[in-house]
Amino acid sequence: MRLLASFSIAILLLAVPATPAADPPPGAEKDKVKMDEPTKAAVDKALKWLKDQQNADGSWGNTTKTAMTSFALLAFMANGHVPNQGTYGPEVSKGIRYLLACSREVDGYLLGPSGGNMYCHGMATLALTQAFGMTGDEDVKKVLKKAVELIVRTQNHEGGWRYDPSPTGADISVTIMQVMALRGAKDSGLNVPDKTIKNAIEYINKCYDKRSGGYRYQPYSSGPGFARTAAGVCVIYLGGEEEIKKHDGDEMRKAVEYMERVGDDNQHYWYGHYYAAHAFNQIGGEVWENYYKRMNGTLRARQKASGEWYEPRREAAYGPVYQTAIAVLILSVPTHYLPIYQK
Repeated sequence: MRLLASFSIAILLLAVPATPAADPPPGAEKDKVKMDEPTKAAVDKALKWLKDQQNADGSWGNTTKTAMTSFALLAFMANGHVPNQGTYGPEVSKGIRYLLACSREVDGYLLGPSGGNMYCHGMATLALTQAFGMTGDEDVKKVLKKAVELIVRTQNHEGGWRYDPSPTGADISVTIMQVMALRGAKDSGLNVPDKTIKNAIEYINKCYDKRSGGYRYQPYSSGPGFARTAAGVCVIYLGGEEEIKKHDGDEMRKAVEYMERVGDDNQHYWYGHYYAAHAFNQIGGEVWENYYKRMNGTLRARQKASGEWYEPRREAAYGPVYQTAIAVLILSVPTHYLPIYQK
C-alpha cells in the first residue's frame, strides 16, 4: 500500500488558480551572470513543451518515472513555478503528488510503479526537499522525512551508497545524489546527522585522483571522468565552509582545470553538465561566467523548434524529457530560485 497525499490537500492544490511566478531571491541580483531575454524565451518554450509531456498521473517519462518526474519538477521550480504559484503551478502540484504517492509505506523508498533504484530515490528526495523548502507543505514533509531516514539508514561502511537500498557497495554517482538530497533536506530544516554527510564526503574524497585532478567512479577504479569530477566538486561545495577550506587550494584548482580541459563527456553529457552547472556556479567568478556563456550558446543553438532538446548520440536512452529538463536547469541557474542552487 502506498502513502498518498491527503484528499483535501489534493483538491486544494487543484482548486487554487495559478498566480505569477515569485520574484527571484536576492542572491540572483548579486550574480553577474544573468538570463537575457533570448534565454528566457528558450526556457519558456521548453517549459511549455514539458507541460505537454506530463502523464495523466502527474509523472513524466515512461520508465524510472520518479527520476524523470523529479528532473522535470526541478526545471519548473527553478523558474519560480511551485504548487499554486506560477503559470505551471497546477502541473507542479500534480508532479509532487505523484512523488508522494510513490513512497513505499514500509520504509519510505520512493520507488513508484515503474520501478527505480537509489539514484531515482535520491533524485526524488532532492525534488521534494526543494518543494518543501519553497512551500513548507506538511504532506511533503511527512514523505520527505521517511525518504531521508532511508538514505541515512542505508549508508554503507565506506560512507557511500549503491543502487539498492541496503548498506552494501558504493560508487561516487549514487553517493553524490544522496548527498545532494541530504543537503537539500538539511537546508529545508529537517534533521540530518552531520556524521552521515561527513562520512559520505570522506568516501567521495577517496575517489579523487591527485595525478589528473579528476574524480573516479570508485576509489580504486581506473580513470576519472568529467561527469564524476563535476559531481565531486559540486558536493565539496555543498559540504560547507569547512570542506571548501580543506579543498580550496590545489585540489579544487586541479579539478576545475581538469573539467575545463576535458570540456564534455558524450557518454554522460547531460548528467555531467547537470552537476557542472551547479559546481561552476558555486565556484563563481570568471570560471562560472565562461562556463555559462559557453553552455548558453551551445544549448540555445541545439534547441528544437518545438522547444525540446534531444540528441540521440548523448544519453539517448533517457529521452527528451531528461535532456530538456537538464538543459532548462543549466540555463536557469542564474535565477537562484532553487534553494540548492543558492550560495
